[in-house]
Amino acid sequence: VQLQASGGGLVQAGESLKLSCATSGRYGFYAVGWFRQAPGKEREFVSVITWRNGRKYYSEDVKGRFIISRDAAENTAYLQMNSLKLEDTAVYYCATTLQRVLGPFGSDLVDTWGQGTLVTVSS
Repeated sequence: VQLQASGGGLVQAGESLKLSCATSGRYGFYAVGWFRQAPGKEREFVSVITWRNGRKYYSEDVKGRFIISRDAAENTAYLQMNSLKLEDTAVYYCATTLQRVLGPFGSDLVDTWGQGTLVTVSS
C-alpha cells in the first residue's frame, strides 16, 4: 500500500486544519493511524481508525479536539484538527497497520508510513 498525506500548513492557535491520507495499491490493512513528531521529540501516536468498522481511538492530548474519519469509497482517511494549540506543531504522518489494534499503537506495529505533512501553529 502507498500512502499520500496532505493538508498541512500554517495556522493560528484556535484555528482548524484537516489532513488527508490517500491510500493506494495493496489493501488488507486493519487500520490507519496518525502520528506526529515535534522538533526534538520522538514520534508519537495521535489517533487511529479501523478500516472495516470505523472504530476510533485518540491520544489524551487530542481527545475532544481532533476527529479521525475515513471514506472507504475514496480510500482516504482524514484527521480534522480543531482548536489547535502551539504544542500541536509537528510533522504529521499517516500509517497503516496489519495488526488488530484495539487502541493506540506504536511504530513497531506500523506496516507502511506515508510521507509527513507539516502543521505549524502560531500564536
